Amino acid sequence: MTAIITILNGPNLNLLGTREPETYGSATLDDLETLCAETAEGLGLAIDFRQTNMEGELISWVHEARTRSAGIIINPAGYSHTSVALMDALLAVDIPVIEVHISNIHKRESFRHHSYVSHAAQGVICGLGFAGYRLALIALSDILEEDQ
Repeated sequence: MTAIITILNGPNLNLLGTREPETYGSATLDDLETLCAETAEGLGLAIDFRQTNMEGELISWVHEARTRSAGIIINPAGYSHTSVALMDALLAVDIPVIEVHISNIHKRESFRHHSYVSHAAQGVICGLGFAGYRLALIALSDILEEDQ
C-alpha cells in the first residue's frame, strides 16, 4: 500500500505566480503540485495536495490526515505566526510534520521570525523556493523508512 503524504498550503498561496514574484517566483500553485506529485511518485509515495485561505478548513484537514496519511508537509503561510489552534491540531496528530516556507522567513519582517507551527514540526525548511517541498518529501520518505 502506497503511503499518502498530505501537503497543505495556507492563505494566499493560490496567488503564486502573480503575488510578489520577487519573493515567491513566477511558478504557480499548479506547478508546485506537479513538482510534488512527480517527486512523490519517484519516492514511491502518493500525495494529497490542498490549499485554503481559511484557518478552520486547514485545521480540519490536519485532523483528517491523522487517520489517512503517513505524514504532513505544511506551508501555513501567514498562519505560521498567528495560529495556536493550528499548532494544537498538528501536535494532536501522531504522524511526522514538516513545515515549509518558500521564502526565508528569517530575512523578512520580524513578526515572521516566529512560527507556532514549528513547535509541532519535526523539521522546518525555508528560503529554498519550491525545492523546499521536494526536500520535505525526501525527508518524510526517509523518516517513514526509519520507522518501519
